[in-house]
Amino acid sequence: MKHLVSFVLRNVPRKYLQLVSHHALRVMALFYKGKGVQCTVCDSEFRKFLPYGRESRENALCPKCLALERHRLIWLYLNERTDFFTKERKMLHIAPELCFIDRFEALPNLDYITGDIESPLAKVKMDIHKIPFDANSFDVIFCNHVLEHVADDLLAMREMHRVLKPGGWAILQVPFFPPLPEQTFEDASITSPKEREKAFGQDDHVRLYGQDYADRLQQAGFQVVEEKLVFELPAETVKKYALPAEEIIYRVEKH
Repeated sequence: MKHLVSFVLRNVPRKYLQLVSHHALRVMALFYKGKGVQCTVCDSEFRKFLPYGRESRENALCPKCLALERHRLIWLYLNERTDFFTKERKMLHIAPELCFIDRFEALPNLDYITGDIESPLAKVKMDIHKIPFDANSFDVIFCNHVLEHVADDLLAMREMHRVLKPGGWAILQVPFFPPLPEQTFEDASITSPKEREKAFGQDDHVRLYGQDYADRLQQAGFQVVEEKLVFELPAETVKKYALPAEEIIYRVEKH
């Protein structure tokens, strides 16, 4: 199974996977029934989660809602540390994750807008380098595992800062590949998929984030809060929900 997942992720464009993968995985869910793990997003239980990733991480993908480790952690964080599910807000969700879309759209307190340059799941076609909304438009922004793909991440960060309201906040996650370099590495001359995978960890990435990620967010004008919920949870909770054991949630705020 892990080899099949790796092959599909490497060879099928993401926009097509977003349209069809959830149908296939619902069939797979029948073979994973059990009580070993539980998804925080959809509450479903399985003997284990599906493998996922180009290098196939074990116990990663919920076969019902398609939540990955980071999505389960974010959902838990939103529930336990924020009033996201109750306070009225206008939200921009960039490159929206399938596991979140229907659930966020169903929340009566959210004025929810999705945007992306190519995703068929997004309602607004937009370039993150030039977000087509006025300044101070949104109370909340989600943009997860996007900045490693874009040509100018600092410009994209400044654009998100521009459209966020004063007092608003955003969750901006990126992948990290240990050991983390001190400085983020990027080189526009590296263009071949093979060389990009070697340099940046994945063939469609254009930079490798380092220990200076929070500093880059601050350069864009944000105040950065490093939320370390997963470090504070009991080991049995981390195991039950199959959470990423060392993931910091980068919550940024506009003051």
